[in-house]
Amino acid sequence: MARSATASKAKTQANIPQFTSEQDLEAYREMLLIRRFEEKAGQMYGMGLIGGFCHLYIGQEAVVTGITMASEKGKDSQITGYRDHGHMLVMGLDPKGVMAELTGRQGGLSKGKGGSMHMFSNEHRFYGGNGIVGAQASLGTGLAFASKYKGDGSVAIAYFGDGAANQGQVYESFNMAKLWKLPVVYIIENNKYAMGTSIERAAATTDFSMRGASFDIPGEQVDGMDVRMVYDAAQRAIEHARSGKGPYILEMLTYRYRGHSMSDPAKYRSKDEVTKYRQERDPIEQVRARLIENGVVTEEDLKKIETEIRAIVTEAADFATNDPEPDPSELWTDITIEA
Repeated sequence: MARSATASKAKTQANIPQFTSEQDLEAYREMLLIRRFEEKAGQMYGMGLIGGFCHLYIGQEAVVTGITMASEKGKDSQITGYRDHGHMLVMGLDPKGVMAELTGRQGGLSKGKGGSMHMFSNEHRFYGGNGIVGAQASLGTGLAFASKYKGDGSVAIAYFGDGAANQGQVYESFNMAKLWKLPVVYIIENNKYAMGTSIERAAATTDFSMRGASFDIPGEQVDGMDVRMVYDAAQRAIEHARSGKGPYILEMLTYRYRGHSMSDPAKYRSKDEVTKYRQERDPIEQVRARLIENGVVTEEDLKKIETEIRAIVTEAADFATNDPEPDPSELWTDITIEA
């Protein structure tokens, strides 16, 4: 008997989970680091210090922060697309190495060869940074296959956007993951626009959490602007995958404040739309307000945190500006794997 489309959709939580004071502080620091880092990257791009493409994560910080807080660092793997700077920072990669990669310096995480879209760290279980739209879904499924093959108990977390969700390889990955019950969580970061195309113009159905229904993959729509909701949903999804039940889909309803990339003026949407999200839904301001309201910190405490974060970002920018470029001989290295 055929299953209905709603049979595989997990019930979305209506109640907002509560964070401890420590969790709120951790989330605030992580998201603020991403925000200030990305703002500095945008500034440096405008100065001509960063070349090529540069996709900023401003506005979407709660997604990767909440998910990473729910995962096991050093054990679970993560992979994403080209909007990847925030993912690396939350996973513990050195901000200096991330920024130096953006400026193409030898101290960058990929020795200055990968740039904004192609960074990785095997040590931190972060596998990119991928420029091909939707490819990370297949690669993330491969990471999950490796986990099951090795029996190491890890979960693979694969992020992709609403635009990539329409790629054929995504559905091939869903089928394989469900067939073999692979431990993978697919995160669809729905920021409402695939480059300049709204989801309503590109997708016949806009509930992306249901994209795995025909494969009997459970999915949820999540408020991706609230780090608590992200964390809560991520805990369920990761536990589902880790316990041997197979893949899980989380559609994160989020929003990017900047254009698709630094070259995008974003004229396809109104300023009022962006302002509304900034004023009413900003993920960092939500946590900031809770910290003050609950008496966890004072305004002076928050100023100190801001100063600390800005110092980290400034140090990263200075390093990325002054670190030497790779020697020309590096052009011929890291092309093949040496046994």
